[in-house]
Parts: sequence; structure tokens; C-alpha cells
Amino acid sequence: MSFTSIRIVTDDLDGLVAFYEQLTGQRAERPAPVFAQFTGPGATLAIASTATVAMLGGALTPATNRSVFIEFEVDDVDGRFAQLRPEPEHVVLGPTTMPWGNRSALLRDPDGNVVNLFSRPGSDGED
Repeated sequence: MSFTSIRIVTDDLDGLVAFYEQLTGQRAERPAPVFAQFTGPGATLAIASTATVAMLGGALTPATNRSVFIEFEVDDVDGRFAQLRPEPEHVVLGPTTMPWGNRSALLRDPDGNVVNLFSRPGSDGED
């Protein structure tokens, strides 16, 4: 078995795509008007309109995640955070060295999902 992707279902596809384009510095692939994806060396982040899951009878509800982080490893957490200039209401945790050594900054995307930008000890000059 191969882990392939995480998919976020949303009522605001264009808003979420714009957020992740700014966050990743990468343009989304848009194979259909109701779907976008970001493919990287680790896995794919897919973003889909609720129209793509209508046949699931309400099994997925946009903007209700309260248990999963979407994580991106970056070289410089502080620099990336400063470059993004997030609105204060979207910041869960500013750049912080975690007890296990990672440097992290946590933000909320437009649907309220928590996004963790992190670097491992020593990778961004923070030991």
C-alpha cells in the first residue's frame, strides 16, 4: 500500500487554493474546475469542491476539522512565517521551538484547518 494524498473538501475551492498557493509558493494543478492538487516529494494535497463528494450523502462536512494538522516542512520557519504575513486571527501559534526540538508555526487556512510549518532541529539555525 502506498500513501497517496490528503484531500480537503470545501465550499470555497478558489479561496483554499489561493491560500495554499501562497503558502507553498507553488501553483495548483487544476485538472477540473471542482478539483485542485499540489504534488510534492512527500505526498499530494488535494482540494475538492463539495460537488465532488455529493454522492457520499453528507459523510464529509467542509470547515469542521478539529483533529488533524496539515504539515509542511520548511527550511526557515521564522522567515516563511514573516513572508506569509498572516492576519492575527489566523495564527494559532507563532514561530516557537517545541519541547521535542522542532521549530513550528501554526496557522488556520480559510476553512479553519490547522497548518503546521515546521523545521527539524538544526535545519533553520534554531537548535
